[in-house]
Amino acid sequence: MLRWFVCSLGLWIAAGLLNSHVTYGNHVGVVIIAGAILALLNAILRPIIVFLSLPAILVTLGLFMLVINGLTVYLASKLYSPLQISSFGAAIVTGIIIGLVNYLVTTILEERS
Repeated sequence: MLRWFVCSLGLWIAAGLLNSHVTYGNHVGVVIIAGAILALLNAILRPIIVFLSLPAILVTLGLFMLVINGLTVYLASKLYSPLQISSFGAAIVTGIIIGLVNYLVTTILEERS
């Protein structure tokens, strides 16, 4: 549930920052559903992709994870058409923003406990 919220929040922030590249039709429901799809992709598909691309991740010292994050965001936009991402580069930047939001939320929640 928390991952769903973080993915939705990250998508909403990315759409605000990259408004010409990430669009959702200004409907909050689109962001919530797209966040759920992204959270499911991150839970199910992402570990498989990470395992299969482990050599590339090791060679690039982890930078290939940015490409994997962008791939999951781009795939979520293709699976749910109301979320529009203009290019794979915009998907990578969106993945970075979602990752930063995830880091900030995790840090805030860990400080409180």
